[in-house]
Amino acid sequence: MFLYVFVVVESVGEGVDDIKEGDHVLTIFNGECGECTYCKSKTTNLCAKFRVDPLQSVMRNDGKTRFLTQDGKPIYHFLNTSTFSEYTVMDSACVVKINPKAPLNTMTLLSCCLSTGVGSVINTANIHQGSTVAVFGLGAVGLAVILGAKTRGASTIIGIDINDDKRIKGQRLGMTNFINPSELKTSVHEKISEMTEGGVDFSFECAGNLDVLREAFLSTHDGWGLTVVLGIHPTPRMLPLHPMELFDGRTITGSVFGGCKGKTQLPLFVDQFMNMEDLKLEEFITHELPFNKIDQAFELLIHGKSLRCLLHF
Repeated sequence: MFLYVFVVVESVGEGVDDIKEGDHVLTIFNGECGECTYCKSKTTNLCAKFRVDPLQSVMRNDGKTRFLTQDGKPIYHFLNTSTFSEYTVMDSACVVKINPKAPLNTMTLLSCCLSTGVGSVINTANIHQGSTVAVFGLGAVGLAVILGAKTRGASTIIGIDINDDKRIKGQRLGMTNFINPSELKTSVHEKISEMTEGGVDFSFECAGNLDVLREAFLSTHDGWGLTVVLGIHPTPRMLPLHPMELFDGRTITGSVFGGCKGKTQLPLFVDQFMNMEDLKLEEFITHELPFNKIDQAFELLIHGKSLRCLLHF
């Protein structure tokens, strides 16, 4: 989900009445049908039918693909979107109509990293004016958390990353302090406790590493600290916590797509961002390449040189 394209509706199928040909839209991997018990609930952004599912490789309604190779073999779908192509076919629950005046090059960030990071600050953590925050992992999601924390008035925003190049980018988006764990003689959580008189109010784990998750958890203040898990964890290992540690008043929770209900909330985000000066969303787009150089875009990401890359057809 790091390569983005500009999306304009080419045509719509039977029964679709909220989107029309020519609309500017965002594609979302965590859909919102608006009809199921999940969508009608105010406490979750999951959808019974169109929630994110990396194992779902066909269209939901008929169990078939919409792509074929030249010799007629199926090409399977990915994460409800399948946007590594000039044209794609999607369920309307995963297509969000936005203000046509919005700049598509930056608003495409709301399809993943920006919604996840800023949304987790607003919807999941509900950061307030004067909060102290630690962000572990300064990729695009972590930097979006920093941006969200700044807009909510956080007084201290500490970024943690082993890549020193992330320091400048984080500072441009609102980070107040930077820690490179490889330069410390103590643990990160001990350093943060020293800096903040006991720990931060909120920590965000954006690295997908269980050892980092434990540091994020322990970096929060006992009694009220909240840790939000945003990183993708491929390891079969379980949470690195003992149940009794929760009795100290720290809590931990996960957040999918920043808790955003895509079709309901993203159009509001777009309008808000259009009216906010000095938001610096262009900082997230580090590269723009033609689609035939997609392999180069992956290499840039793997080596930590790219945040988000726009692909042009």
